[in-house]
Amino acid sequence: MKRRQFIFALGGAAAAWPLAARAQQVGKLPTIGFLGSSTLSAMSEWIAAFVQRLRERGWIEGRTVAVEYRWAEGRAERAAEIAAEFVRLKVDVIVTYATPPTLAAKQATSAIPIVFAAAGDPLGAGLVVSLARPGGNVTGLSLQSTDLVGKRLELLREVVPGLRRLAIVANVGNPFAVLEMTEVQAAVHTLGLEVDTLEIRGAQDVVPAFEALTGRAEALYVVTDPLVITNRARIRTLALGERLPTIYSSREYVEAGGLMSYGPSIPHMFRRAAEYVDKILRGTKPGDIPVEQPTKFDLVINLTTATALGLTVPPTLLATADEVIE
Repeated sequence: MKRRQFIFALGGAAAAWPLAARAQQVGKLPTIGFLGSSTLSAMSEWIAAFVQRLRERGWIEGRTVAVEYRWAEGRAERAAEIAAEFVRLKVDVIVTYATPPTLAAKQATSAIPIVFAAAGDPLGAGLVVSLARPGGNVTGLSLQSTDLVGKRLELLREVVPGLRRLAIVANVGNPFAVLEMTEVQAAVHTLGLEVDTLEIRGAQDVVPAFEALTGRAEALYVVTDPLVITNRARIRTLALGERLPTIYSSREYVEAGGLMSYGPSIPHMFRRAAEYVDKILRGTKPGDIPVEQPTKFDLVINLTTATALGLTVPPTLLATADEVIE
């Protein structure tokens, strides 16, 4: 597994300052309120991608733009507090990740532009009125995660032949996580599999949920959301302790020891979110920027974890993987 090092301090001179920044360099810098749905450590790679793309567009922290970082640690009530704080600070744009923090920001303001780096189903969740023309003050990038449920189950069954009992872990306090969980349950029943659901609402629920699951499942589908991201190390450890093959939505979980993931690149989505912010700071209305849907999906497999679980990954599947971690 490769070790990455990320630098968050934005320094150096920009080759060309953005026009908006030139107009404000004597006074207040344009300010981005970054509502981190999880923690800095859990989102470090994504933040690095966002910051780097801002820099490439000429937005240098402390010189042409200010960034206020806050961390909700997977708690919806904390996200609401942060959103209210950003309104009081009169930031110029709010950046979010995941549906609940974005809803919190939308409820806090109808005036400040909001860019979600990734949200599960922005149309279904009521974040926007249309993907092509969002309207209002919210836009961003869609994960369309529920559309990928069938593919993830198909991949899991390739690695776990004869799979009969599947467990799902999901934060039932997150409406979108519940929607994806329901999609998984429906697909599982169609396949004739038994299913157990690990319902969590807070960090304190994770261990008891796994204790109740002991011996009742052969694989685990993890529904990603801020609470799960914040507790991903604990979930990974408990899943490995139960010798459960796991399927996730993004590569970061697989880097940390999960079996495999299938979904869009989250760092790439944060880079695109930085481009949305750039457009807004230069005067484009968020409601006029279409919500972007992913077109490329990555399959990542941790071969070391597969070996530890006594699983043989079919050569055909390894050949189609975008990345194999050994």
